Amino acid sequence: MLSASFIFTETDLDEEFFQLDGLIAEAAETTPGFLGKENWVTADGVKKNSIYYWEDQAALKAFSSHPLHLEAKKQYEKWYGGFHVVISEVLKSYGDGALAHVTPNNRPVKRGKTP
Repeated sequence: MLSASFIFTETDLDEEFFQLDGLIAEAAETTPGFLGKENWVTADGVKKNSIYYWEDQAALKAFSSHPLHLEAKKQYEKWYGGFHVVISEVLKSYGDGALAHVTPNNRPVKRGKTP
C-alpha cells in the first residue's frame, strides 16, 4: 500500500478549479487500486494536505498519468501558492479500533492501553 500526500497552499480558486477538482476526485475514485482519501488543514488554515491511498505503484501511476490529472498539473500556478508531494509506502498501521481508517489495523490495541 502507498500513500500520496499532496501538500499545498491555495491562491485564487475559480469555477474552473472546482470543476476540474471534482473531475479529478472522480478519476481517482474510479481508478482500480484506489483505496481512499483524507484531507487535512493546518490550524492556521494556510496549508492543506490531501492524502490518497493506493493499493500499489501501478494504481498510483495509472492515476498520475490520467489526462485530467496531467491537465491540472499544467495549470497549478493559477491556483496554488506552492506544493509538495510525498509518496510513502505504508508498512504498518494500527489503532484501538474506535476510529475507522482506510489502512488495515495490523496490531489492534485495547482501549485504555498504550500502543
